Amino acid sequence: MYKKLLALSTFCGTIIGVGLFGLPYVASKIGFVPIILYFIIVGSVAIIIHLIFGEVVQRTKGLHRLPGYAEIYLGKKWKIFSSASGVVGIAGSILAYIIVGGKFLSDLFRPYLGGTESFYLIVYFSLGMLLVYLGSKSISKTELIMLFLFFVITIFLLIKSIGSINYSFLSGFRPQYLFLPYGVIMFSLWGASVIPETSEILGAKFEKSLKNIITGGIIISTATYLIFIFSVLGVTGIHTTSEALTGLIARFGDGIASLALMFGILTTFTSFLTLGITLKKIFWYDLKISHFNSWLLVAAIPAGLYILGFTNFIAIISFVGTITLGFDTITTILCYKKAKVKCDKKPSYSLTLHPRMIYILTGLFLLGIGLEIFDLITQA
Repeated sequence: MYKKLLALSTFCGTIIGVGLFGLPYVASKIGFVPIILYFIIVGSVAIIIHLIFGEVVQRTKGLHRLPGYAEIYLGKKWKIFSSASGVVGIAGSILAYIIVGGKFLSDLFRPYLGGTESFYLIVYFSLGMLLVYLGSKSISKTELIMLFLFFVITIFLLIKSIGSINYSFLSGFRPQYLFLPYGVIMFSLWGASVIPETSEILGAKFEKSLKNIITGGIIISTATYLIFIFSVLGVTGIHTTSEALTGLIARFGDGIASLALMFGILTTFTSFLTLGITLKKIFWYDLKISHFNSWLLVAAIPAGLYILGFTNFIAIISFVGTITLGFDTITTILCYKKAKVKCDKKPSYSLTLHPRMIYILTGLFLLGIGLEIFDLITQA
């Protein structure tokens, strides 16, 4: 039971990350009811894709991440593309966590201890990288504790907000922003990269629980997001800020500021840890780089991107959610088709998807990639 709880906390802790703070903002643009419909549709697709990847993991012997499965089932050339996509996607995610989490840490402690925002960002980054170096056991136990605290704070924020909800803020639909939530919601529901880690925590004895953990984890994450969106958007309305907490703190004053910032730190830090160790294992397991050098790369890539000026976290998570995760999903689907006929291990569950469903899913993600590229070109 304890292993199942650790696995679920690791999976949920990875999903519930910095994407949470962009959701009230996009909901303020398109409307609350459309966001619910978005989550129903995208959440259902996310469950299918995560279950597909979970089956691939269980059908394959050995420790791998998506690039490793791509090599096994699709060849070495596809492994190169998958590795590049995985590195860009996870490094971009880590960068977003560092940007927002470091700011939250600075806002929490700087009024009392002084210092600069850069100093607290370095502290946040350094502590996270230390835990990433220590490995999956330290990560999973940290996830369990922090996820518990996260849910306690979420409930408190809901209770605090409920008396100030303006229900007119939750109505309306603005079709001009129809595509805006897609990348952010995709990013916020994505935890496939940590499924091998989750399976590793479960071990052979509890591998049958992987299907329920995937499904339950995404449902729990979706419910948490909708509660948070309701709490923030219902209070701040059109004044909802891009990272959510600034507008909420301005509405409630300094009394809730510390709790809200602690909420933000916990949420970003848990995902930073699990994705950091996942990226380390892509370098270590799949690219055959030494453990220490893999850890150095995990630290160097997001740090380098930050120094180069990539600091807009909404733009970062939208790019990752639409383009890199879109490519990863297509890779996962292709691996799944191959693994159904070429595998060396019997999985604890086996999905039955109609071929048309596979083509529809692939087409939808290709469309998302194309629209995001078009948007980037038109804004350049």
